[in-house]
Amino acid sequence: MEIINLKPSDVGRWVEYDPGHGDEHKQRGRIKSWNGSYVFVVYHCNKEWDKYKNYTGCATDPNDLVFIGGPKNEDLK
Repeated sequence: MEIINLKPSDVGRWVEYDPGHGDEHKQRGRIKSWNGSYVFVVYHCNKEWDKYKNYTGCATDPNDLVFIGGPKNEDLK
């Protein structure tokens, strides 16, 4: 993912963090914001994904992120 290509409509989109160390390190989350260096992603929000903006986003290297579809209902539990 390249920060320069992000648009305001990308806020809230689902992403997967994949640092390349195997599946056990992958995490799913939602984009909260970004700056010139990092994408801030909410990975944990007490399963209140509709309120993800109320949670702190983790600074994540955009090279470790890919857009994904939203999780299945069982993934939200």
